[in-house]
Amino acid sequence: MRRNVIFGTLVGLVLVALAAWIANNTTWVDVTIPMPAKGEARSNPFYAQQRFAEALGARTSWDRTLQIPASGAVIVLADWHWSLSTSRRESIKRWVESGGRLVVDRSLLDDDEFETWSGIVQRFRDTETKDDNDTDEPPEQCRSYDLIEPAAAPGAAKATPHTLCSFFGAFSFLTASRNVVWTLGNQSGAQAMSVRVGRGRVTAINAWRPFHLRELFDGDHGWLFVQVTGLRRGDEVHFLSEFDHPSMLALMWQYGAPVVLCAAGALVLGLWRGSVRFGPLAPVSDGARRSLAEQIRGSGHFAAHHDGGDALHAACVRALEEAAARRVPGYRGKTTRERIELLAQLTGYDRDGLSEAIHHARLRREQELAGTIARLESARRRIVEANTPVPSPASPVHGTS
Repeated sequence: MRRNVIFGTLVGLVLVALAAWIANNTTWVDVTIPMPAKGEARSNPFYAQQRFAEALGARTSWDRTLQIPASGAVIVLADWHWSLSTSRRESIKRWVESGGRLVVDRSLLDDDEFETWSGIVQRFRDTETKDDNDTDEPPEQCRSYDLIEPAAAPGAAKATPHTLCSFFGAFSFLTASRNVVWTLGNQSGAQAMSVRVGRGRVTAINAWRPFHLRELFDGDHGWLFVQVTGLRRGDEVHFLSEFDHPSMLALMWQYGAPVVLCAAGALVLGLWRGSVRFGPLAPVSDGARRSLAEQIRGSGHFAAHHDGGDALHAACVRALEEAAARRVPGYRGKTTRERIELLAQLTGYDRDGLSEAIHHARLRREQELAGTIARLESARRRIVEANTPVPSPASPVHGTS
Protein backbone atom coordinates (compact mmCIF):
# COMPACT_ATOMS: atom_id res chain seq x y z
CA MET A 1 0.00 0.00 0.00
CA ARG A 2 2.80 2.43 0.94
CA ARG A 3 4.62 1.67 -2.33
CA ASN A 4 1.48 2.55 -4.37
CA VAL A 5 1.11 5.87 -2.54
CA ILE A 6 4.72 6.82 -3.26
CA PHE A 7 4.37 5.88 -6.96
CA GLY A 8 1.16 7.89 -7.34
CA THR A 9 2.76 10.91 -5.70
CA LEU A 10 5.73 10.82 -8.08
CA VAL A 11 3.47 10.57 -11.13
CA GLY A 12 1.41 13.52 -9.90
CA LEU A 13 4.54 15.66 -9.37
CA VAL A 14 5.74 14.86 -12.92
CA LEU A 15 2.42 15.86 -14.41
CA VAL A 16 2.31 19.12 -12.44
CA ALA A 17 5.86 19.97 -13.55
CA LEU A 18 4.98 19.24 -17.19
CA ALA A 19 1.88 21.43 -17.03
CA ALA A 20 3.88 24.28 -15.44
CA TRP A 21 6.56 24.05 -18.16
CA ILE A 22 3.95 24.14 -20.96
CA ALA A 23 2.22 27.16 -19.35
CA ASN A 24 5.51 29.09 -19.03
CA ASN A 25 6.67 28.35 -22.58
CA THR A 26 3.41 28.86 -24.46
CA THR A 27 2.21 32.17 -25.86
CA TRP A 28 -1.43 32.62 -26.87
CA VAL A 29 -2.00 35.09 -29.70
CA ASP A 30 -4.92 35.84 -31.99
CA VAL A 31 -4.40 34.89 -35.64
CA THR A 32 -6.70 36.21 -38.32
CA ILE A 33 -7.61 33.47 -40.79
CA PRO A 34 -9.48 34.55 -43.93
CA MET A 35 -12.77 32.73 -44.35
CA PRO A 36 -13.25 30.67 -47.52
CA ALA A 37 -15.05 32.36 -50.36
CA LYS A 38 -18.80 31.85 -50.71
CA GLY A 39 -21.34 32.28 -53.45
CA GLU A 40 -20.10 33.93 -56.65
CA ALA A 41 -16.71 34.74 -55.10
CA ARG A 42 -16.03 30.99 -54.88
CA SER A 43 -16.42 30.38 -58.63
CA ASN A 44 -15.46 33.75 -60.12
CA PRO A 45 -11.68 34.45 -60.00
CA PHE A 46 -12.32 38.08 -60.96
CA TYR A 47 -14.94 38.74 -58.31
CA ALA A 48 -12.80 41.15 -56.23
CA GLN A 49 -11.63 43.07 -59.31
CA GLN A 50 -15.19 43.43 -60.59
CA ARG A 51 -16.52 44.74 -57.29
CA PHE A 52 -13.55 47.12 -57.01
CA ALA A 53 -14.05 48.50 -60.52
CA GLU A 54 -17.80 48.83 -60.01
CA ALA A 55 -17.19 50.76 -56.80
CA LEU A 56 -15.17 53.23 -58.91
CA GLY A 57 -18.08 53.70 -61.33
CA ALA A 58 -17.22 51.17 -64.08
CA ARG A 59 -19.36 48.37 -65.56
CA THR A 60 -17.77 44.90 -65.51
CA SER A 61 -18.43 41.40 -66.81
CA TRP A 62 -16.70 38.02 -66.74
CA ASP A 63 -16.99 36.69 -70.31
CA ARG A 64 -16.57 32.96 -71.01
CA THR A 65 -15.95 33.62 -74.71
CA LEU A 66 -14.58 36.62 -76.58
CA GLN A 67 -17.19 39.22 -77.53
CA ILE A 68 -15.62 42.35 -79.03
CA PRO A 69 -16.92 45.37 -77.04
CA ALA A 70 -17.04 49.04 -77.98
CA SER A 71 -13.78 50.71 -79.01
CA GLY A 72 -13.40 52.64 -75.74
CA ALA A 73 -13.77 49.59 -73.46
CA VAL A 74 -11.14 47.60 -71.53
CA ILE A 75 -10.32 43.89 -71.95
CA VAL A 76 -8.23 42.10 -69.30
CA LEU A 77 -6.74 38.79 -70.52
CA ALA A 78 -5.30 36.19 -68.12
CA ASP A 79 -3.94 32.77 -69.10
CA TRP A 80 -4.91 33.51 -72.68
CA HIS A 81 -3.75 31.63 -75.80
CA TRP A 82 -3.00 34.37 -78.30
CA SER A 83 -2.16 32.13 -81.29
CA LEU A 84 -4.96 29.60 -80.79
CA SER A 85 -7.38 31.23 -83.25
CA THR A 86 -6.38 33.54 -86.11
CA SER A 87 -9.82 35.14 -86.45
CA ARG A 88 -10.00 35.82 -82.72
CA ARG A 89 -6.51 37.32 -82.67
CA GLU A 90 -7.21 39.57 -85.65
CA SER A 91 -10.46 40.76 -84.07
CA ILE A 92 -8.59 41.85 -80.92
CA LYS A 93 -5.95 43.63 -83.01
CA ARG A 94 -8.53 45.64 -84.96
CA TRP A 95 -10.36 46.50 -81.73
CA VAL A 96 -7.18 47.82 -80.04
CA GLU A 97 -6.13 49.83 -83.11
CA SER A 98 -9.58 51.45 -83.16
CA GLY A 99 -9.16 52.75 -79.58
CA GLY A 100 -9.50 49.77 -77.23
CA ARG A 101 -7.41 49.23 -74.09
CA LEU A 102 -5.93 45.73 -73.76
CA VAL A 103 -4.31 44.41 -70.54
CA VAL A 104 -2.39 41.11 -70.69
CA ASP A 105 -0.41 39.01 -68.25
CA ARG A 106 2.78 37.00 -68.64
CA SER A 107 1.05 34.16 -70.57
CA LEU A 108 1.21 36.26 -73.79
CA LEU A 109 4.78 37.53 -73.37
CA ASP A 110 6.38 34.33 -74.72
CA ASP A 111 4.32 34.45 -77.93
CA ASP A 112 6.30 35.72 -80.94
CA GLU A 113 3.14 36.80 -82.75
CA PHE A 114 2.10 39.01 -79.84
CA GLU A 115 5.61 40.48 -79.41
CA THR A 116 5.80 41.40 -83.10
CA TRP A 117 2.44 43.15 -83.07
CA SER A 118 2.60 44.92 -79.69
CA GLY A 119 6.34 45.67 -79.61
CA ILE A 120 6.61 44.51 -75.96
CA VAL A 121 9.35 41.93 -75.46
CA GLN A 122 10.23 39.89 -72.38
CA ARG A 123 13.96 39.71 -71.62
CA PHE A 124 15.84 37.53 -69.13
CA ARG A 125 18.83 38.64 -67.09
CA ASP A 126 21.99 36.58 -66.91
CA THR A 127 21.90 35.07 -63.40
CA GLU A 128 25.68 34.59 -63.39
CA THR A 129 26.38 38.34 -63.72
CA LYS A 130 23.81 39.79 -61.35
CA ASP A 131 25.18 42.31 -58.86
CA ASP A 132 25.05 42.31 -55.09
CA ASN A 133 21.81 44.29 -55.01
CA ASP A 134 19.88 41.48 -56.71
CA THR A 135 18.37 38.96 -54.35
CA ASP A 136 16.42 35.81 -54.88
CA GLU A 137 13.45 37.00 -52.87
CA PRO A 138 10.67 34.55 -52.07
CA PRO A 139 7.44 35.11 -54.03
CA GLU A 140 5.56 36.37 -50.99
CA GLN A 141 8.01 39.21 -50.27
CA CYS A 142 6.94 42.69 -51.47
CA ARG A 143 9.20 45.06 -53.42
CA SER A 144 9.16 48.76 -54.25
CA TYR A 145 8.63 49.95 -57.85
CA ASP A 146 8.70 53.40 -59.45
CA LEU A 147 6.32 54.68 -62.11
CA ILE A 148 8.14 56.32 -65.04
CA GLU A 149 6.27 58.47 -67.57
CA PRO A 150 8.47 59.60 -70.49
CA ALA A 151 6.02 62.38 -71.34
CA ALA A 152 6.30 63.98 -67.88
CA ALA A 153 7.41 67.62 -67.80
CA PRO A 154 11.06 68.27 -66.91
CA GLY A 155 11.58 69.01 -63.24
CA ALA A 156 8.29 67.39 -62.24
CA ALA A 157 8.12 65.87 -58.79
CA LYS A 158 9.24 62.28 -58.59
CA ALA A 159 6.39 59.82 -58.30
CA THR A 160 5.84 58.02 -55.04
CA PRO A 161 7.21 54.43 -55.06
CA HIS A 162 4.55 51.72 -54.98
CA THR A 163 4.75 48.38 -53.23
CA LEU A 164 3.83 45.27 -55.24
CA CYS A 165 3.91 41.72 -53.94
CA SER A 166 4.15 38.09 -54.87
CA PHE A 167 3.66 37.74 -58.60
CA PHE A 168 6.44 39.57 -60.48
CA GLY A 169 9.31 37.71 -62.16
CA ALA A 170 12.66 37.82 -60.34
CA PHE A 171 14.93 37.33 -63.38
CA SER A 172 12.96 38.83 -66.29
CA PHE A 173 11.95 42.33 -67.37
CA LEU A 174 10.14 44.07 -70.24
CA THR A 175 11.37 46.23 -73.10
CA ALA A 176 9.51 47.92 -75.96
CA SER A 177 10.23 48.79 -79.60
CA ARG A 178 7.50 51.44 -79.97
CA ASN A 179 6.24 54.54 -78.12
CA VAL A 180 5.97 53.81 -74.40
CA VAL A 181 3.21 55.52 -72.42
CA TRP A 182 4.60 54.54 -69.00
CA THR A 183 6.65 51.85 -67.28
CA LEU A 184 6.74 50.47 -63.75
CA GLY A 185 9.95 48.97 -62.47
CA ASN A 186 13.08 49.24 -60.31
CA GLN A 187 16.75 48.38 -60.66
CA SER A 188 15.81 44.90 -61.91
CA GLY A 189 13.99 46.38 -64.93
CA ALA A 190 10.46 47.21 -66.04
CA GLN A 191 7.79 44.84 -64.72
CA ALA A 192 4.75 46.57 -66.25
CA MET A 193 4.61 48.57 -69.45
CA SER A 194 2.01 50.35 -71.60
CA VAL A 195 2.53 51.15 -75.31
CA ARG A 196 0.37 52.78 -77.97
CA VAL A 197 -0.96 50.67 -80.85
CA GLY A 198 -3.01 52.68 -83.32
CA ARG A 199 -5.53 54.76 -81.39
CA GLY A 200 -5.54 52.30 -78.49
CA ARG A 201 -2.94 50.90 -76.15
CA VAL A 202 -1.60 47.57 -74.90
CA THR A 203 -0.45 47.12 -71.30
CA ALA A 204 1.61 44.06 -70.30
CA ILE A 205 2.37 42.89 -66.75
CA ASN A 206 5.30 40.55 -66.15
CA ALA A 207 3.30 38.33 -63.81
CA TRP A 208 1.08 35.26 -63.85
CA ARG A 209 -2.59 36.07 -63.29
CA PRO A 210 -2.25 39.51 -61.67
CA PHE A 211 -5.22 40.64 -59.55
CA HIS A 212 -6.36 37.01 -59.32
CA LEU A 213 -8.59 36.03 -56.36
CA ARG A 214 -7.38 37.91 -53.22
CA GLU A 215 -4.17 39.36 -54.71
CA LEU A 216 -5.95 42.65 -55.33
CA PHE A 217 -5.66 43.34 -51.58
CA ASP A 218 -1.85 42.90 -51.46
CA GLY A 219 0.40 45.97 -51.42
CA ASP A 220 -0.64 48.67 -53.90
CA HIS A 221 -2.28 46.24 -56.33
CA GLY A 222 -5.51 48.25 -56.35
CA TRP A 223 -3.57 51.29 -57.59
CA LEU A 224 -1.85 49.13 -60.20
CA PHE A 225 -5.19 47.83 -61.48
CA VAL A 226 -6.43 51.38 -62.02
CA GLN A 227 -3.13 52.33 -63.69
CA VAL A 228 -2.96 49.43 -66.18
CA THR A 229 -6.61 49.72 -67.19
CA GLY A 230 -6.66 53.52 -67.30
CA LEU A 231 -9.94 53.20 -65.44
CA ARG A 232 -12.42 56.05 -65.61
CA ARG A 233 -15.98 56.41 -64.39
CA GLY A 234 -18.41 54.85 -66.88
CA ASP A 235 -15.80 52.52 -68.45
CA GLU A 236 -16.76 49.04 -69.59
CA VAL A 237 -14.32 46.34 -68.35
CA HIS A 238 -14.37 42.75 -69.64
CA PHE A 239 -12.41 39.95 -67.93
CA LEU A 240 -11.46 36.85 -69.92
CA SER A 241 -9.43 33.80 -68.96
CA GLU A 242 -8.81 30.37 -70.44
CA PHE A 243 -7.46 29.00 -67.17
CA ASP A 244 -10.93 27.74 -66.30
CA HIS A 245 -12.48 27.27 -69.73
CA PRO A 246 -15.85 25.61 -70.43
CA SER A 247 -15.87 21.90 -71.17
CA MET A 248 -16.38 20.51 -74.65
CA LEU A 249 -19.95 19.53 -73.82
CA ALA A 250 -20.70 23.03 -72.55
CA LEU A 251 -19.31 24.58 -75.75
CA MET A 252 -21.31 22.14 -77.90
CA TRP A 253 -24.49 23.10 -76.08
CA GLN A 254 -23.69 26.82 -76.23
CA TYR A 255 -23.02 26.94 -79.97
CA GLY A 256 -25.05 24.01 -81.30
CA ALA A 257 -27.96 23.27 -78.97
CA PRO A 258 -30.45 22.59 -81.85
CA VAL A 259 -28.08 20.12 -83.49
CA VAL A 260 -27.43 18.37 -80.16
CA LEU A 261 -31.17 18.05 -79.49
CA CYS A 262 -31.88 16.65 -82.99
CA ALA A 263 -28.99 14.18 -82.72
CA ALA A 264 -30.10 13.06 -79.26
CA GLY A 265 -33.69 12.60 -80.50
CA ALA A 266 -32.54 10.54 -83.48
CA LEU A 267 -30.34 8.41 -81.22
CA VAL A 268 -33.20 7.76 -78.78
CA LEU A 269 -35.59 6.82 -81.60
CA GLY A 270 -33.00 4.50 -83.15
CA LEU A 271 -32.35 2.75 -79.86
CA TRP A 272 -36.09 2.42 -79.18
CA ARG A 273 -36.77 1.00 -82.65
CA GLY A 274 -33.98 -1.57 -82.45
CA SER A 275 -34.45 -2.54 -78.81
CA VAL A 276 -35.79 -5.92 -77.65
CA ARG A 277 -39.38 -5.72 -76.51
CA PHE A 278 -40.35 -7.05 -73.09
CA GLY A 279 -43.72 -8.35 -74.28
CA PRO A 280 -46.16 -8.53 -77.22
CA LEU A 281 -47.69 -5.40 -78.69
CA ALA A 282 -51.19 -6.63 -77.72
CA PRO A 283 -52.22 -8.56 -74.59
CA VAL A 284 -52.43 -12.32 -75.01
CA SER A 285 -55.96 -13.63 -74.69
CA ASP A 286 -56.67 -16.30 -72.13
CA GLY A 287 -56.38 -19.79 -73.55
CA ALA A 288 -59.72 -21.63 -73.73
CA ARG A 289 -59.77 -25.27 -72.61
CA ARG A 290 -61.89 -27.82 -74.46
CA SER A 291 -63.49 -30.90 -72.96
CA LEU A 292 -62.48 -34.39 -74.00
CA ALA A 293 -65.75 -34.85 -75.85
CA GLU A 294 -65.15 -31.64 -77.82
CA GLN A 295 -61.64 -32.85 -78.66
CA ILE A 296 -62.97 -36.19 -79.90
CA ARG A 297 -65.71 -34.60 -81.96
CA GLY A 298 -63.22 -32.18 -83.47
CA SER A 299 -60.85 -34.98 -84.40
CA GLY A 300 -63.76 -36.92 -85.88
CA HIS A 301 -64.88 -34.02 -88.05
CA PHE A 302 -61.32 -33.67 -89.33
CA ALA A 303 -61.04 -37.36 -90.14
CA ALA A 304 -64.48 -37.36 -91.82
CA HIS A 305 -63.44 -34.65 -94.23
CA HIS A 306 -60.01 -36.21 -94.92
CA ASP A 307 -59.76 -38.91 -97.67
CA GLY A 308 -63.53 -39.26 -97.80
CA GLY A 309 -63.79 -40.53 -94.23
CA ASP A 310 -62.09 -43.89 -94.97
CA ALA A 311 -59.69 -43.60 -92.03
CA LEU A 312 -62.53 -42.73 -89.61
CA HIS A 313 -64.69 -45.65 -90.85
CA ALA A 314 -61.79 -48.08 -90.57
CA ALA A 315 -61.03 -46.90 -87.01
CA CYS A 316 -64.68 -47.41 -85.97
CA VAL A 317 -64.77 -50.94 -87.46
CA ARG A 318 -61.49 -51.79 -85.73
CA ALA A 319 -62.85 -50.56 -82.39
CA LEU A 320 -66.03 -52.69 -82.86
CA GLU A 321 -64.01 -55.79 -83.70
CA GLU A 322 -61.72 -55.31 -80.65
CA ALA A 323 -64.72 -54.89 -78.30
CA ALA A 324 -66.29 -58.10 -79.66
CA ALA A 325 -62.98 -60.02 -79.41
CA ARG A 326 -62.65 -59.07 -75.72
CA ARG A 327 -66.21 -60.33 -75.01
CA VAL A 328 -66.42 -63.44 -77.22
CA PRO A 329 -63.63 -66.02 -76.86
CA GLY A 330 -62.31 -67.19 -80.22
CA TYR A 331 -64.01 -64.32 -82.07
CA ARG A 332 -61.04 -63.62 -84.35
CA GLY A 333 -60.96 -67.26 -85.50
CA LYS A 334 -64.50 -67.21 -86.87
CA THR A 335 -65.58 -66.52 -90.41
CA THR A 336 -67.03 -63.23 -91.56
CA ARG A 337 -70.57 -64.52 -91.61
CA GLU A 338 -70.18 -65.96 -88.09
CA ARG A 339 -68.84 -62.63 -86.83
CA ILE A 340 -71.84 -60.77 -88.24
CA GLU A 341 -74.21 -63.27 -86.55
CA LEU A 342 -72.43 -62.85 -83.19
CA LEU A 343 -72.47 -59.03 -83.49
CA ALA A 344 -76.19 -59.07 -84.29
CA GLN A 345 -76.86 -61.23 -81.21
CA LEU A 346 -74.71 -59.03 -78.93
CA THR A 347 -76.04 -55.65 -80.13
CA GLY A 348 -79.63 -56.45 -81.19
CA TYR A 349 -79.10 -54.76 -84.56
CA ASP A 350 -80.20 -56.21 -87.90
CA ARG A 351 -77.62 -58.53 -89.42
CA ASP A 352 -77.85 -57.10 -92.92
CA GLY A 353 -77.64 -53.53 -91.63
CA LEU A 354 -74.48 -54.35 -89.63
CA SER A 355 -72.94 -56.12 -92.63
CA GLU A 356 -73.64 -53.15 -94.90
CA ALA A 357 -72.24 -50.68 -92.32
CA ILE A 358 -69.04 -52.72 -91.91
CA HIS A 359 -68.25 -53.78 -95.49
CA HIS A 360 -69.86 -51.29 -97.89
CA ALA A 361 -68.88 -47.80 -96.58
CA ARG A 362 -67.52 -46.64 -99.95
CA LEU A 363 -70.95 -47.08 -101.59
CA ARG A 364 -72.48 -44.45 -99.33
CA ARG A 365 -72.65 -40.77 -100.00
CA GLU A 366 -70.79 -38.32 -97.76
CA GLN A 367 -74.02 -37.21 -96.08
CA GLU A 368 -74.85 -40.89 -95.12
CA LEU A 369 -71.34 -41.58 -93.63
CA ALA A 370 -72.25 -39.92 -90.35
CA GLY A 371 -75.14 -42.34 -89.84
CA THR A 372 -72.89 -45.32 -90.56
CA ILE A 373 -70.26 -44.11 -88.08
CA ALA A 374 -72.99 -43.53 -85.47
CA ARG A 375 -74.33 -47.08 -85.91
CA LEU A 376 -70.88 -48.67 -85.56
CA GLU A 377 -70.09 -46.61 -82.43
CA SER A 378 -73.50 -47.47 -80.93
CA ALA A 379 -72.92 -51.19 -81.60
CA ARG A 380 -69.51 -50.98 -79.91
CA ARG A 381 -70.98 -49.36 -76.82
CA ARG A 382 -73.75 -52.02 -76.61
CA ILE A 383 -71.14 -54.79 -76.66
CA VAL A 384 -69.12 -53.08 -73.93
CA GLU A 385 -72.07 -52.16 -71.71
CA ALA A 386 -74.70 -54.87 -72.38
CA ASN A 387 -75.22 -57.91 -70.16
CA THR A 388 -76.33 -60.19 -73.01
CA PRO A 389 -75.02 -63.74 -72.47
CA VAL A 390 -72.16 -64.64 -74.73
CA PRO A 391 -73.21 -67.32 -77.25
CA SER A 392 -71.53 -70.68 -76.80
CA PRO A 393 -68.78 -71.52 -79.27
CA ALA A 394 -70.68 -74.80 -79.99
CA SER A 395 -73.94 -73.01 -80.81
CA PRO A 396 -74.99 -73.54 -84.40
CA VAL A 397 -74.89 -70.64 -86.74
CA HIS A 398 -77.07 -70.00 -89.74
CA GLY A 399 -75.07 -71.01 -92.72
CA THR A 400 -71.39 -70.66 -93.58
CA SER A 401 -69.60 -68.15 -95.56
